[in-house]
Amino acid sequence: MTHPDVLAPAKLGPLTLRNRIIKSATFEGKTPNALVTDELIEFHRRPAAGGVGMSTVAYCAVAPEGRTERGQLWMRPEALPGLRRLTDAIHAEGAAASAQLGHAGPVANEKSTGLPALAPSRSFNPLSMRMIRSASKDDIERITEAHGTAAQLAVDSGFDAVEIHFGHNYFASSFLSPKLNKRKDSFGGSLENRARVVLDTARAVRAAVGDKIAILAKLNMDDGVPGGFWIDEAIQVAQWLEADGSVDALELTMGSSLLNPMYLFKGDAPVREFAAAMPQPVRLGVQLVGKQMLHAYPYRDLFMLEQARQIRAAVTLPLVLLGGVTDRAGMDIAMAEGFEFVAMARALLREPDLVNRIAEDARTKSLCIHCNKCMPTIFSGARCVLVERAG
Repeated sequence: MTHPDVLAPAKLGPLTLRNRIIKSATFEGKTPNALVTDELIEFHRRPAAGGVGMSTVAYCAVAPEGRTERGQLWMRPEALPGLRRLTDAIHAEGAAASAQLGHAGPVANEKSTGLPALAPSRSFNPLSMRMIRSASKDDIERITEAHGTAAQLAVDSGFDAVEIHFGHNYFASSFLSPKLNKRKDSFGGSLENRARVVLDTARAVRAAVGDKIAILAKLNMDDGVPGGFWIDEAIQVAQWLEADGSVDALELTMGSSLLNPMYLFKGDAPVREFAAAMPQPVRLGVQLVGKQMLHAYPYRDLFMLEQARQIRAAVTLPLVLLGGVTDRAGMDIAMAEGFEFVAMARALLREPDLVNRIAEDARTKSLCIHCNKCMPTIFSGARCVLVERAG
């Protein structure tokens, strides 16, 4: 074998994982009071027992207005006892635990949170049907510092790693986007200015936790939107992050939760199911114009590999390949292409024990059919609709 064994232990910053397979962040929809529940713990215990090297808890907002909706978990002292129970459960199964930290920015639903959504520039949020306020310099500084505070809370909660969310046009990602960022100050215009929030946030997290835990960042390669952030600029941002030494690895992603959410997922666009999950009058809106917002893209295994290769060629920083990783053959391709880790999401919703089954038989194929009907279930508890809900 000329490439690393994906099932062998591997170093990630100060952390050693039992293998190179990460359960990627998938919003669970299991924190109705913005606190850990038994259902959330079980959601992560199952893939941990199923063989992943690390499970990523999503999404841990760094401030109350940084949630996408009211019930979402946000990092504060009251959340620590539940988070400790969660990390203990993951550790008991032999896996590491990572907390995805971020601020939803323009993706936040102000109508649900009761707090103002924030963006680089004043704009309209089609999700909440409200205008989004332009973040002030004080807002930017506060949110940057909040990432460091949240990272320290993650350490106190027993997490082995944090993943900073720089994707999907959430707060930091929206600053990277020329389409969303029309500022004329030091946070807008040139890529150097637009990347300031990303770089400062990563530095704040590193300053807060040092080498106590591993630090990953989820970075967009392509917003999937004309005029948005794209691979040429993503390469430069990845190089800046590497030069800073602020992160131990990058997980590469794509798409805009605000403007083109299906670009991340590929496969069927579940418009009817999304409409059914929404209250009126949003439901009617999704029924009428959902096909214009939820585009279907053909699915193929390793669908992010082509773009990710370009990042791989530009940095030596460890990289996590996400997108259509479903079997041992795909994992081996990722290893041979120079990626240090792979991440899985939908396949583990379908079969939390998939990694153990692949370890037993390398010919094992995922049962996920990429129907994406799991996506609307985040409003009622994320799950594969082809599997009966436990209990």
